[in-house]
Amino acid sequence: MNFQELVYKSQKDYESLFEGKKTIILVGSATCGKSAGARDVHNAFSEEIEKHNLDAEIIDVGCIGLCYAEPIVTIIKKGKPSIFYGEVNLEMVQELVESYLIGDDPVPQYALGTMGGIKIEGIPEFFDLPVLKPQIRKIMRNCGFIDPKNINHYLARGGYSGIQRALKMEPSEVIAQMKNAGLRGRGGAGFPTWLKWQLCLDEGSDTTYLICNADEGDPGAFMNRRLLESDPHSVLEGMLIAAHAIGAKEGYIYCRAEYPLALEQLKHAMGQMREHGFLGENIFGSDFNFDIKINEGAGAFVCGEETALIASIEGKRGMPRTRPPFPTTSGLWGKPTVINNVETMASAALIFQQGDHSFAEHGTDSSKGTKTFSLGGDVKNTGLIEVPLGTTLREVIFDIGGDVALEKKFKAVQIGGPSGGCFPSSFLDTIIDYDSLGMAGAIMGSGGLVVMDHRNCMVEVARYFLEFTQNESCGKCVPCRLGTKQMLEILTEIIEGKGRPGDVELLMELSKGIKSGSLCGLGQSAPNPVLTTINFFRDEYDAHINEKICPAFHCKELINYRVIDEECDGCMLCLKSCPVGAITGEKKKTHFIDTNKCIKCGTCIELCSGKYDAIERIHAEENS
Repeated sequence: MNFQELVYKSQKDYESLFEGKKTIILVGSATCGKSAGARDVHNAFSEEIEKHNLDAEIIDVGCIGLCYAEPIVTIIKKGKPSIFYGEVNLEMVQELVESYLIGDDPVPQYALGTMGGIKIEGIPEFFDLPVLKPQIRKIMRNCGFIDPKNINHYLARGGYSGIQRALKMEPSEVIAQMKNAGLRGRGGAGFPTWLKWQLCLDEGSDTTYLICNADEGDPGAFMNRRLLESDPHSVLEGMLIAAHAIGAKEGYIYCRAEYPLALEQLKHAMGQMREHGFLGENIFGSDFNFDIKINEGAGAFVCGEETALIASIEGKRGMPRTRPPFPTTSGLWGKPTVINNVETMASAALIFQQGDHSFAEHGTDSSKGTKTFSLGGDVKNTGLIEVPLGTTLREVIFDIGGDVALEKKFKAVQIGGPSGGCFPSSFLDTIIDYDSLGMAGAIMGSGGLVVMDHRNCMVEVARYFLEFTQNESCGKCVPCRLGTKQMLEILTEIIEGKGRPGDVELLMELSKGIKSGSLCGLGQSAPNPVLTTINFFRDEYDAHINEKICPAFHCKELINYRVIDEECDGCMLCLKSCPVGAITGEKKKTHFIDTNKCIKCGTCIELCSGKYDAIERIHAEENS
């Protein structure tokens, strides 16, 4: 069967799933879905279908992005639209089967939305949901709609048509298409992808290598993991296109071992490619030869840096080296090497499937296309989103994210992970693109967005991210190894109430030296969270140092807990739950917290909050 015949058959088989010949049940089974119970939901549907002898098929699909609503189940019944159900549990499974699969009641109270042109009263259109309407799904076009283990599903939606098109072009023509598209690397700094490919090609070497960086070490970032779990073939197709452009015959995927499902999907997809002749020798019957190996990383954050990643693949300790020479000149085993991350590779496949003009119609003049982000923290709609570059932080947080959760007040957003920065509400109208974020003092990074409400202490936030980078420092260069250690010690003293006048100025001086003297991007960007929090939240530093108080009532050494006499009815819930016996009192009488025993774990206030609100945090100075 040739490629065109295979595509035709795949399209027919895929379309038949949605033509209502039998009921189809799609279960979101990426890591977010599984952690929320998708496997049990899948098994429950299977048991109910068997019990009632129903003509239905269950298909595990990837993450559609609404992680806050997982497990998500989509039911496609004959003559009906696709109905998406959120937060499905075992009790709901039985009701959905009996009411909708057997009966005709779509149970609208559980539905998120419908898709398919047929409206159902009480259920909105799925892509009209506030969380989805501002988004443009390009990279995520297949996520949640295909079985990532079934290559035919990918083929049916245009898969591998991009490499077919690219193979008809000369490498220089492929690179020209990438230049027209305006794709910038999605791994952090935003270096033009076409230029990286061109620099490698210009070396004229007989041996070149291609590496897909799937290390993704930023706390709160999980875009690459999601893409590998939900649509691995798009990444692999992008690698084929890149390899053809630079003349590589061998490629590597460097993926951290903490991504077991992503690795499983990749290995399965690569096996399918080999079966169909899409990987190995004479790909698609041409003279193009290319194969891929997977290298499982040990989870070192520094190995996300190109030269450290190369060293790790070579079997050496993952430590960066000085540049130049850059990897495009001397990379893996001294040969010209291109390194792009997961989303960059998937974007290349998209560009050649849909055209460079289609890709470039979104974004800004200098930052083309769409970008995926992981949206987390104190926001209502946590999950994975995709928006055109040039979208504002306000649109992402309030229109898509649904505002800060629990009716709290927005305080800041951290973008770019440990290498990024924290921005206050005055920056909400900043557009998200490489240049604007750089001017504001941060980088886009791989795309993590962490929203924080007023309960967060910005000094502690800076300390948290600096602790991460200090722990992850490879130790090769002195500014990063010792400079971040000294900064961390100063920040720790500040949150413990031991800060001294001049500490902030010392932090800024150390930051300057670390940024200018560090060997790689980890050290050069490590001070960013500290500098941005000092710049935008200087008053919090001053309060910690000069007044010995934490305005957010977060830092344990600077707060105490107190029972509000007129609010406490002596329910004894806090007393029974205190792990150290710091609370005393009789039933139906006001309780008392011994601050000398209290470890400030927060258990009592969490139990009391919203029900009685009889416990409050106060500045330690008030109790002294």
